[in-house]
Amino acid sequence: MKNKTLLIISREYLTRIQKKSFIIITILMPVLLVAMIVLPVLFMTLSEKRQFSRILVVDESEVFINNFQDNEHYEFCYRSGDIEQIKREAFDQDFDVVLQILSNSQGVKSNIYYKKNLPTGLQSEVESQMDDIFFNQLLKDSLSIDPQRFENMQTLAKSEAATIQIDDRGGEKEHDSEVNQIFGMMCGLIIYFIIIMFASLVLRGVLEEKSNRIVEVLLSSVKPAQLLVGKIVGIALVGLTQLVIWAALSGAILLGIQLAAPDLFSSDAVETVATTATSGEMLSNGAELAADPGNIFSMIQNYFPVSFGVIIFCFVFYFVVGYLIYSTLYAATGSVVDNESDSQQYTMPITIPLILAIVFVPSISTNPDGSLAMWLSMIPLTSPIAMMVRLPSGVPAWELLLSMGIALAFLVFCIWFAAKVYRIGIMTYGKKPSWRTIFRWLRQ
Repeated sequence: MKNKTLLIISREYLTRIQKKSFIIITILMPVLLVAMIVLPVLFMTLSEKRQFSRILVVDESEVFINNFQDNEHYEFCYRSGDIEQIKREAFDQDFDVVLQILSNSQGVKSNIYYKKNLPTGLQSEVESQMDDIFFNQLLKDSLSIDPQRFENMQTLAKSEAATIQIDDRGGEKEHDSEVNQIFGMMCGLIIYFIIIMFASLVLRGVLEEKSNRIVEVLLSSVKPAQLLVGKIVGIALVGLTQLVIWAALSGAILLGIQLAAPDLFSSDAVETVATTATSGEMLSNGAELAADPGNIFSMIQNYFPVSFGVIIFCFVFYFVVGYLIYSTLYAATGSVVDNESDSQQYTMPITIPLILAIVFVPSISTNPDGSLAMWLSMIPLTSPIAMMVRLPSGVPAWELLLSMGIALAFLVFCIWFAAKVYRIGIMTYGKKPSWRTIFRWLRQ
């Protein structure tokens, strides 16, 4: 019996890993995962490398003359006179922009004239400097306050709050909750798609063998339980093979990028992306999260309040257990119908909990310690997604162990249920059995 089961496992495994679709997805997925990490940093780093621009200022209010600050990106020059003539001459003199500041007693209004493309960030730079200059002028004229003294007071009055989580042992670790939420949501979504993808492969495989009557030939030499176990385990090994290759290729690509561009993940680049990702709010000491700010692997490790190794272990555990739960139920479904369209009647009640878990992912990520998140992480049909969404933000050890225990116990029940249904259903053709008939099979 053991040898026959191994032969079925080997057949399922080798048949699927030799398909072109397997090879393409296996290679493409790590590239996409790395792109999700690297591209935001790369784009923001490139956007910071703006071109040098020369700006000709025509100040009709006479408030801003000689007050703009030059920097590595911008040089400000000043002229007065007819704006139309200045515009015609400015672009012939290699000026990129003509800034006309209008004379207006109510606030400050200005026009920015450019000929080809407006340099990136120039408008925000001009507006920012104009706001500061005009505000300083108001401080002096209206309140008789020295702008430099006011700026020093503002600097002293600034506050900064770091987010530090205390673990069960009393240890402290600084991290950012928004990064944990985003990473948890990504893990939950990946688990969802992997489970659905590989469980559906089991369903289609059972349906194909049943509709082609191949199963009758197979059952002449093997038992239904052997065929069921072989198919499920074989496809599970395909999934694990992909996960291992994805992890290895992703790590290799990240390491290659790290070696080729060591400054890409510098603290400045990370701070820039962090600012953008949090809608203008800087991550709490984001540059200090990693022991080595230029090392992407140190940054990943230090972002989470739990060990990254624990996250990887739990990801594999919930993938395997979640896949086995849904694949056994999908295999049982495939055995009682003759085509894929008929299977929807039976797979929908099974899939609804998984869909609900996806619907509640935002709620779980924003409140990982809430009652909804806790109960969804205990229900076996939703725990693979709910627990992975919660885990990067920190989960009590007893909750994690209890969730794993319940999932394993439910898996045993699913295997027993699927074996009972598959044994009879795989040889049943024609009329679809009712739920009452299926539950009657369990007593046989």
